[in-house]
Amino acid sequence: MNRCLPLPMLRFLLMLALVCTATSSPMPVAAQTTLRQFPLAAKRGLLEVTAPPAVLMSGTPERLSPGARIKGVNNELVMSGSLVGTRVLVNYRRDAQGQIHEVWILSPEEAQEKRSGMEPVTNFIFGSDADKPKTDDGNTPYNQLPKYPRQ
Repeated sequence: MNRCLPLPMLRFLLMLALVCTATSSPMPVAAQTTLRQFPLAAKRGLLEVTAPPAVLMSGTPERLSPGARIKGVNNELVMSGSLVGTRVLVNYRRDAQGQIHEVWILSPEEAQEKRSGMEPVTNFIFGSDADKPKTDDGNTPYNQLPKYPRQ
């Protein structure tokens, strides 16, 4: 009774094992060169998680929706608890109730893309704007309405 494998069969199995381990081992992945495609409705903001699901979006108090997804730079899910106290530049979308539902943390290359939602806010008035007549948009508090001279 022969208990050993013949030498050609042993070589074949050894080569098969070598090929299987070489093809199944993870290869180093090159750096991500393509930019992610975001929905057109996504806006840009500065996200700061205070106490999940409460967040500040560009300084305004907001709320994450139930089941909100925060995706990191590599498109991996990031838990909101791990972002408490940090500020990150993001693109985001809201759900039907107006809560923040999808968030993408941006890489430096993606941050260069222009997107609505992060327009600069100025706290000064140019001389050319001062000549324009004051108008009431319906949301102005009473004490801030323009004063008109008595007649």
